[in-house]
Amino acid sequence: MRRFDPDGSAVRVRAVMQTAIARRRVVGAHVLASLNGVVIVDEVAGLRDLERDEPMPASPLFRLASLTKPVTSAVALGLAREGRLDLDAPISALLPGFQPALPDCTVPVITSRQLMLHTAGLSYGFSFPHDDNPYARAGVSDGLAEPGVSLRDNLARLASVPLLFAPGTGWQYSLSLDVLGGVLEAATGQTLDALVRERIGAPLGWTRSGFAPGEGDDMGPAYVDGPVRMGARHVLKSPLGGGTYGEVVFAPDRALDPASYPSGGAGMVGDAREYLAFLEMLRVGGGDVLDPQDAAVFGVNATGTLSTTPGREGLGFGIGASVLNDPDAARAPLSPGSFSWGGAYGHSWFVDRALGLSVVMLSNTTFAGMTGPYPDAVRDAFFVD
Repeated sequence: MRRFDPDGSAVRVRAVMQTAIARRRVVGAHVLASLNGVVIVDEVAGLRDLERDEPMPASPLFRLASLTKPVTSAVALGLAREGRLDLDAPISALLPGFQPALPDCTVPVITSRQLMLHTAGLSYGFSFPHDDNPYARAGVSDGLAEPGVSLRDNLARLASVPLLFAPGTGWQYSLSLDVLGGVLEAATGQTLDALVRERIGAPLGWTRSGFAPGEGDDMGPAYVDGPVRMGARHVLKSPLGGGTYGEVVFAPDRALDPASYPSGGAGMVGDAREYLAFLEMLRVGGGDVLDPQDAAVFGVNATGTLSTTPGREGLGFGIGASVLNDPDAARAPLSPGSFSWGGAYGHSWFVDRALGLSVVMLSNTTFAGMTGPYPDAVRDAFFVD
C-alpha cells in the first residue's frame, strides 16, 4: 500500500510534468494542490502556444469543459436549500417544452436530482456510434461546439430524441447538466452565468472564472494528442468498444461567442487558483457558498448499484463527481469517499477529505491531460511506496 508523502510531492509532480512535456504528451499545464488549506504544489510548465514557443504564464486560463458540472450542481443545491427549487419535482413544471419520450412514446417524469446524477435517460452525442448518432441527426450540441446555438433550440433538439431508459433506472453520462442549467434559469429568472457569478464566484472571490473570458484575458490555443493544434471545428474519435467509435466535436472559440448558451455541463472558463478555491469550499463544508449538509453530498455515492464507470471498478457516482468506493478495486491510492472528475479539454481534479488534500490539474491538451498516464502519475506523485 502506498503512503501519503506531501513533503516531496512538489518535486515529484514537477518531474511528472516535465516528463509528459518532454515526451510531447502535454503541451502546457498547471498543477495546484493544497493540504489542509495550505498550498503544497504550484507548478506551471510547458507552452501556452507551441507554434510560437510561448511559455505558460504564471496563472493560465483554460476552457474548463466538464469541470463546469460540479459548479452548476452547487448552484442547484444552494437554491434547493433556500426552497427555490425542488430537486425531486418534475422539471416539466419549469421547462414545459422539454418533455422527451421513451421509445414507446410515453413521457416520463424527469427530476433535477436525476439530471445531477446522470440518471435521466439522456446521453451525449459522442456516446453514440459515429455512423448511427441520433443526437447528430437532430443537431444536438454537446456544449463544446456549435457556437451561437441557443439553449432553447438545443433543448428542443434534445427533447426530440427518445430517452435511453426510464429516468432513475440507469446511468449514462449526459447533457443533463445543460438541461439543469435551463431549469435553474427558469426557477430564478436569472441567467446561469449570473447565478454562478453571484452564488459561487462572489463568495469565493473569483475574478476570472465564468462562461466567458474577461476583457484581455486570453486562453491561448487548445491542442489534441499528438500534439496537434485544434482548428475552428475539431473532430476527435472516442472509442466505444466493439470496433465502433463516437465523435467528440470541439469549437475552441465557442467560449468567445456571446450568442452561445452557457452550457451547465461544459461551458465555463477559469484558472487553477479559482477552481481550487471551489474544491476547498467543498472539502471543508461549504464555507459561505453551501450548507454543510449540501457540501457533504459531494463524495457520497448516490447511484447505488447502477453501472457508472464501465471498465473501471471500485467507482460510483454522486452529485457532481465520481466517488471512490473501493480503492483497491480502482487501483487508486486515495481514501474511500474521495471524489474526482475531469474535463475534455485536458483537465482532472480530486479531493481526499480524509487526507485534507485537494488537487487541480489543468492543461491545454485533449485528452492526455484528462485521462490516462499523465493525470494518474500526477495523482500518484503525492504518495510513495
